[in-house]
Amino acid sequence: MNNNNKLSIAFLSLLLAIFGCTKDNKFKEVTVTAVNTLYSPDDGRNVILQSAGSATLYFEWEKAVAEDNGVVYYDVLFDKHDGDFSNPVFVVAADNNGTSTGSSITHKVLNKIGKLAGIASGKEGRLKWTVASSRGLTRVVSANVRTINITRTNGIDAPDALFLTGEGTEGGSSLAQALTVKALPGGNEFEIYTRLLAGKKYTFVDSKTSVSRTFSVNTNGTSLNESADGATVAKEGVYRIHLDFTTASVTLAEITQLDFFMCTPQKRETLTYQGKGVWKVNDIVPDFTTNWSDDRYFFWMTIAGSEQKIGSSQRDNQPPATTTGSYFYLNFYPTDKNQWDYSFKFPNRSVKKCSIVVSFSPDAANYTHEVIY
Repeated sequence: MNNNNKLSIAFLSLLLAIFGCTKDNKFKEVTVTAVNTLYSPDDGRNVILQSAGSATLYFEWEKAVAEDNGVVYYDVLFDKHDGDFSNPVFVVAADNNGTSTGSSITHKVLNKIGKLAGIASGKEGRLKWTVASSRGLTRVVSANVRTINITRTNGIDAPDALFLTGEGTEGGSSLAQALTVKALPGGNEFEIYTRLLAGKKYTFVDSKTSVSRTFSVNTNGTSLNESADGATVAKEGVYRIHLDFTTASVTLAEITQLDFFMCTPQKRETLTYQGKGVWKVNDIVPDFTTNWSDDRYFFWMTIAGSEQKIGSSQRDNQPPATTTGSYFYLNFYPTDKNQWDYSFKFPNRSVKKCSIVVSFSPDAANYTHEVIY
C-alpha cells in the first residue's frame, strides 16, 4: 500500500471517529433525586435574631443522589409564609461551594430575608424554607417544607444606596454634590472617609436626585434614626463614619494622621488630606540604602487616638510588575505592630523621588494606593 492510500485511510478513520463521538456523546442532563428529609432547624422554630456578625443558624438536610453518582449541588430556598417557591424571596447556597448537606446562615442574612419577606424591623414573622438539589440546568425542589418564626433586629431597613449631604460636608448642601457612602458586603453597612465642619449639619439620604428617605445621627453620636433632623460634630476634622443599619448604630472616628512608613530605616512621611477620602505626599526620597537595599513599606493611620497599620493582604511580598492593580489594595491590621509584616515593595527600586497617593474613595471598588514617579 502506497503512502497516499495510507493517508486517505487515516483521514477517513479520523472523520469517523469525530462524527462517531459527536453522535454518541450528545449532552445529556444528569438527573438528581429530590431531598426527602429536612433535619434542622425544627419545624416552627422561634429565632430571635442577633446583630452580632458571628450569630448563625444551621440548616441541614438528607443527601440527594445523582443519576451518575456524581456531586450534587444544593440551595436553601426561602419564601413568604404563603409562597410556593416559584419565585423565592432569597436563595442561599449550601456550604462548601454548594456541595454540603448543610448551610450556616448568619442572622444578618436571615434579617435581610425577613425584610424581603415583608417582616418589619423588630417584629416577628414566619418564613418558609426548603432545599433544591441539582447537577446542571434542572433543579429539583423538595416536597418537604418547614417554617421558622424570626424576630427581626431593632435596626433600620437599609437603603439600596446612601449619600452624605449638608452644609457640614465636603459636597455642601447641594444634593447634586452629595458624596457616595460606600456600601460594604452584606448591604447593611456603609462607610465613608470624609471631612466634616464643626457646628454645621450633615445628613444621609438615599438618592442624589429624588430623596425618599433621610437618616440622621442622634445627639449621642452613636446611634442612627430615620429623620431629617441632621447632626453636627464639635470639632472640624477628617472622620471615618461607619453606619450599621442592622443595629441602627454609628461610629465616628477622627483621623488625625496618616504616615507612609519605610520598614527598615523606620522612615516616616506624613500625607496631607486632599478631600473625598484621598491623601497625598509629594517629593519624598525613598531610603533604599539601609540593610540590603530593603524597599518594604506600609502605612500608619492614627484613628480615634489609636495608631493602626494599613498594609498588604499578604504577609510577604515580591516587587510588583505594575504601578496599579490589586497588589496595591489596602488592608487594616489594628493590633499588628510588627515592623515588616504585610508590607508592600516598591514597583521601581531605582526611583530617586516620588509621590504617594492613598485613596479611601467610596467611588472605587477597593481602597488602594499608588506610587507616582
